[in-house]
Amino acid sequence: MSEPPAPGASAPPAVHQPGARAVHSWPPAAAAASAPGASAQAPAPAEGEREQFSGAAGAPSSRPPSNIRARLTSFVGREDDIAAIRADLAGARLVTLLGPGGAGKTRLSQEVAEAVRPVPRDGVWLAELAPVDDPAAVPEAVLTAVGARETVLYGAGAEEMRVAVADRHDEPVERLVEHCSRRRMLLLLDNCEHVVDSAARLVEELLARCPHLTVLATSREPLGVPGELVRPVEPLPDPVALRLFAERGAAVRPGFRVDADEDTEAACAEICRRLDGLPLAIELAAARLRMLTPAQIAGRLDDRFRLLTSGSRTVLPRQQTLRAVVDWSWDLLDEDERYVLGRLSVFAGGCHLAAAEAVCGPAAFDALGSLVDKSLVVAAPAPDGEMRYRLLETVAEYAGERLDETGGRAEAERAHLTYYRELARTTDALLRGPGQATAIARFELEYENLRTALRHAVTEKDEQEALCLVLSLVWYWQMRDLRIEARNLCREVMALGPDPFAEPVRRAEPVWERCTDVPPPLSGELLAEARRGLHLAHLACMDTELDAWQTPESQAKLRVITQVYEPGMPQTCRPPGLLWFFAVLLTEGMDRMRAIIDACVETSRRTPGYEWELAGTLQMRANILANRIEWAGDATRDADEALEIFERLGDDWGAAEALSARGESFERKGEYEAAAADFRSAIEHAERLGAHAQAAVLGVRLGAVLLETGEPERGERMLRDTLAQEYGTAHEAMPMARLFLAGWLSLTGRVSEAREQLRLLRQEFGISHFVVFDAFILGQEAWVDSVDGRPEEALLKIRQALGRAADPLSQTIAPHMRPLYLVIAATALAALDGGGRAGDAARCLGAAEAMLPAGHVAGTIERAVRERAEAAVRAVLDDEAFEAAYAQGGGLSPGEATALV
Repeated sequence: MSEPPAPGASAPPAVHQPGARAVHSWPPAAAAASAPGASAQAPAPAEGEREQFSGAAGAPSSRPPSNIRARLTSFVGREDDIAAIRADLAGARLVTLLGPGGAGKTRLSQEVAEAVRPVPRDGVWLAELAPVDDPAAVPEAVLTAVGARETVLYGAGAEEMRVAVADRHDEPVERLVEHCSRRRMLLLLDNCEHVVDSAARLVEELLARCPHLTVLATSREPLGVPGELVRPVEPLPDPVALRLFAERGAAVRPGFRVDADEDTEAACAEICRRLDGLPLAIELAAARLRMLTPAQIAGRLDDRFRLLTSGSRTVLPRQQTLRAVVDWSWDLLDEDERYVLGRLSVFAGGCHLAAAEAVCGPAAFDALGSLVDKSLVVAAPAPDGEMRYRLLETVAEYAGERLDETGGRAEAERAHLTYYRELARTTDALLRGPGQATAIARFELEYENLRTALRHAVTEKDEQEALCLVLSLVWYWQMRDLRIEARNLCREVMALGPDPFAEPVRRAEPVWERCTDVPPPLSGELLAEARRGLHLAHLACMDTELDAWQTPESQAKLRVITQVYEPGMPQTCRPPGLLWFFAVLLTEGMDRMRAIIDACVETSRRTPGYEWELAGTLQMRANILANRIEWAGDATRDADEALEIFERLGDDWGAAEALSARGESFERKGEYEAAAADFRSAIEHAERLGAHAQAAVLGVRLGAVLLETGEPERGERMLRDTLAQEYGTAHEAMPMARLFLAGWLSLTGRVSEAREQLRLLRQEFGISHFVVFDAFILGQEAWVDSVDGRPEEALLKIRQALGRAADPLSQTIAPHMRPLYLVIAATALAALDGGGRAGDAARCLGAAEAMLPAGHVAGTIERAVRERAEAAVRAVLDDEAFEAAYAQGGGLSPGEATALV
């Protein structure tokens, strides 16, 4: 019968077995306790009694034996993991720490073992299975680790002992059972994955026959033993990973700090993120700080397997380089698992099971399960409730290399492209109805895969596939304000085919179906319309590259676009064909624009199945009409009808746009409370969809209206809140917010701050080069200069503003712009030449009044500008002179009035 360990005895010599690595026990193990003369065995615990591992205090006064060696480096983070695993051990006899190679399972298990309280009476024993290359040698390796290679029968003679040992020489499991059955101990089985079947059988036998034994195992896949509790070892969270990099970096480069400056901090954060928070990879990267800066390391992570090769010389070979870590896992896979893992590398951001089966074939289902078990694929529930599978970046890069070696990349990428083209095509249709929120969520979840599929199509110069993907994404891009992304991707796809708007003009034929109603290949007029739609989608993003649209070639293209379609053609009743109106607006002004949108409304109204198109064209017409007070009533009616249809269809996005158009029509009529109510309701619709950019634009509109409703503090706060939001510096709401805020600040005596808002507007937004927006900014800058006592600078800017306000597009969007700028000009003129230009100033005021649209309602800022201008002019002219000059101005044409400035 075996004896318990004797604390304080000397350590036995290392015992080597084939396929096992020697482990020296310290404090000494049971073999030392069994030497002749050792103390008698301690009483066995009562039947069924088991040591509970918990967080309770009260370790024994003399530390029980253990063969876990002291660690030579600090242990960073994982405090919550340690506490959770201690709790696991209090309720389960087998706990397996599961994770990919390099996740830190071994180190964590050792930290947990030393943190267990109370410590098991008979100690904590570590059996390292990594060096074991023969599964049959696992029991022998564990015997060696716990110091039970030779168990002595006390009271027997030498010959009896020899015979007894010989009888059991080929029964290591029995000897282990004999050793462990009457002991309270924690056994650590480290690195079980390559001998998992043998380890599982051994553990199951030991747990069944040793009631006071607890096992803590580490593996890349579960042991699959009844009662096993699996505890995944997740990658380190970003702050902890950064801390680890900092500590290991300081060890190789004294004085190193991750927060030395912004660039260093950003590079270190990128390193930790791209290495998936894997401790081993981070430590290997930190070792490179001996020769590279963090920025250089981050820049070379695309070739990480060559970069991360400077591990410790004293660890196992498979832990010395990043490639060796993953090689170890790859070598344990069967053929199907390798095939599936390689093809999974073509996904970006993970995938659902259906996608994996489409790309990886019939082996996907079974292989995915085993790859998840082996910690090479991460599985987690997606927001839609389905499981989603992804590869860590390091595993993905490795698997991609293996895929290339087999020559299978082209086939895998084609399958990926086909699957996601169909996903995009069928999901796009759901964006226009009650499934809108679900469709948006699907696009958001799969966006990296969709973009990757599109890049595959571009790389392969497959115009048809690329066209289908772009046209399926156009409306999603619009809803999510992804104009820069849309512009760049459209431009890449445009290079794959002919320009449908090249001269000579080729007129379009009516196309009743969407270009995405059927999968590619397309032909005939449907293909021609798909190409036109692509170029119109690019045109809709022109505010992101305005300079490119100022060239003679681009202007000629805009003129061609206006000739390709006829008003009321079916494809022009919905995006992207509807966007041809933009070319008309930029080249011909409002007159034809009204005819075009009226024809679209009529076509939609009389065409069965065009209800969504009718709502969209009504909403578009309401937007256009709302800019003119004489048409504002029509705008309200159109918006009412559009809102009713969108709400009936369950289209929150459309409902928000219709409410916005109606709010603008109320605002134009001076019905500010009604406008505010519509903007609030529109924001609710947008927020239901998570349409943050749309909600931000609506918030700016609401903020501006609140300045008119007796809630100026709240309105100003909303404008400032918009500027504090992080949607990217180019998003549509930011420039509007700065403009409104600058006007309000200048009106309330905060001129310096108003000037700063305008400076930031010029600095941050390329849209300031857009003719309409440039006119707005110049007019605001002129007003600030005028308020600030700089009439010469104000007059210089207002001349430029008046020139841009005369543009057809400016007159369409803001017909009251020129009259307002003549009023600002009057303020500056009155202050020049000692009042010598005051007569012209009064004429400008008269001309401005005559040019205002009938029924125009001036807002607070506009009224204040006029009051200040008139007071400035009357301060120089007497009443008679003012009235005479004012009357003269009323008879001037817009051009004549502008010439006064």
